[in-house]
Amino acid sequence: MKKILVTGGCGYIGAHTVVDLLENGYEVISIDDNSRSGTYLLDGIQKITHTKIKNYKVDLKNFDETRAVFQENEDITGIIHFAAYKAVGESVEQPLLYYENNLFSLINILKCTKEFNIPHFVFSSSCTVYGNPDSIPVTETSAEKKAESPYGATKQMGERIVQDYVKAHESNAILLRYFNPVGAHPTTFIGELPVGKPQNLVPAITQCAIGKIKEMTVYGTDYPTRDGSCIRDYIHVCDIAHAHTLALEFLINKKNTSAVEIFNLGSGNGVTVLEAIHAFEKVSGKKLNYKLGLKRPGDVIAIYANNDLARTALNWNIKYDLDDMMRTAWDWEIKIHKDEELVSTQNHVLN
Repeated sequence: MKKILVTGGCGYIGAHTVVDLLENGYEVISIDDNSRSGTYLLDGIQKITHTKIKNYKVDLKNFDETRAVFQENEDITGIIHFAAYKAVGESVEQPLLYYENNLFSLINILKCTKEFNIPHFVFSSSCTVYGNPDSIPVTETSAEKKAESPYGATKQMGERIVQDYVKAHESNAILLRYFNPVGAHPTTFIGELPVGKPQNLVPAITQCAIGKIKEMTVYGTDYPTRDGSCIRDYIHVCDIAHAHTLALEFLINKKNTSAVEIFNLGSGNGVTVLEAIHAFEKVSGKKLNYKLGLKRPGDVIAIYANNDLARTALNWNIKYDLDDMMRTAWDWEIKIHKDEELVSTQNHVLN
């Protein structure tokens, strides 16, 4: 049984990927300092898989503590590196926080990857590396424009760091550029747990629908799109998670033709913010209380993926459509609303 280290395993995408790895026969350990997460999703992972994984509560910016995890686990086959701050708006307000956290943690992980001779590395990247693209859908060879936010800049820099590392040390890596992961595991045992006010659309939608927030805002109504709101590519988190397992297997089975491979992970469909709201209202039967507001700094106008390469090379098949995304997100919101006291207790450090 191959052992995989997942950084950020207590987070949203990390937890879903841990489940997918376990269901495909891998052993998993996690590093997560819980600065943006609690232990609630670890319990959900155990309920789904009947497996309790070990999480090391370690700040990846601390090299000695990070290295100690590798010393204790010298049989790691591959690393999936999620751990990063990810809120576009927050990154605009606190750029140094994002540069320090997202880049120092990556550098320390790669130092350990080199020292302990770990052959396979998968990096959690983002469509933000494309900036405001000249044309859509974007392919893996589309030009990378200036990042619209410090968060996006950290992903551009992170990709460059991984590419330079691989070139210098004859290693292998995959950069997965995903678009907008949404939804929750169909069991409702794991899903998205935003810290404080939601920075992403779907948690804002579900929290508005259940009454946690009284009103949500659509940021920008005069973009050059079909209804004036931003266009994004929403992809179910379980589809995203499975792509990480496929990426690891791609490297392990030596199917890569170059040391660094890049794949877009999106549905291939562009959906406006208002269309997403209407899709949720249809699935849930809830009428949302939202207002139309000004544009938000850091947001790109429109982006969605050409996902042909991931489909063909990784044999990645998308299982969930937009209705599934909204339905599972809503089921998850109802579930955590019932477990609100437990969620609050386990995430008390965040409140």
